[in-house]
Amino acid sequence: MCLVIFAWKVHPENRLLLAANRDEFHGRPAQELHWWPDAPDLLAGRDLQAGGTWLAVSRSGRFATVTNYREQQTRRAGLQSRGEIVTDFVNGSQSAGEFVKSAAGENYAGFSLLAAADDELWYVSNRGDGPQQLSPGVYGLSNASLDTPWMKLVRTRDGLRSMLDSDKVNETTLMGLLADRSVAPVADVEAGALPFELVRALTAPFIVSAEYGTRCTTTLMWSNAGKITLAERRFAADGTRTGESSFSFDVGAY
Repeated sequence: MCLVIFAWKVHPENRLLLAANRDEFHGRPAQELHWWPDAPDLLAGRDLQAGGTWLAVSRSGRFATVTNYREQQTRRAGLQSRGEIVTDFVNGSQSAGEFVKSAAGENYAGFSLLAAADDELWYVSNRGDGPQQLSPGVYGLSNASLDTPWMKLVRTRDGLRSMLDSDKVNETTLMGLLADRSVAPVADVEAGALPFELVRALTAPFIVSAEYGTRCTTTLMWSNAGKITLAERRFAADGTRTGESSFSFDVGAY
């Protein structure tokens, strides 16, 4: 994932409310959201190039998502896929705290991870942010540390806060929150190694670009009673919708 906005234990009926955009090269093959035949308790999309996933939940009530860490660094040979971190946790039995404390960060390129199980949500990054159990609140995560104040993160995170204040949070409004295609003003875009137009496109919550952009939007509603609803909306390179899926299941009362 490349933009994740979420509310943890601040809604009267839901422990976790989340909306996320997966930004990726359009040519990288992936499967849509589904129950995996080779891991029947895991619900996720699937990266067909490396085999892992960017966001997943399990029937037993485990959740994880990972974002890449934007950095100017030469990629080392032999690194493992960051998508494996998500499947390792969701398919495993370790507590969220134990898992993030033991994650071998040196085996991967830069990442930030959210992992939840039982009554805990943890965050860690292998680029300097040690394991942290998150207290109730509204947060944002993109391709840097938690709550790094990038324009698109602040705007969508504040939008989620407003939705919570007005009690208008549902699958439709969460999807709409991350459909924002507004880019930063030209004067606010810092040119770097990438072409200027691409850098500017990356400032939008929903990225539309010929080779790289928002591939899907995912929403998660995890009720206090243990019901999980996970929905995915998929997009083509020009931003048009190509399909959507939604699953609901009960993991039991807590």
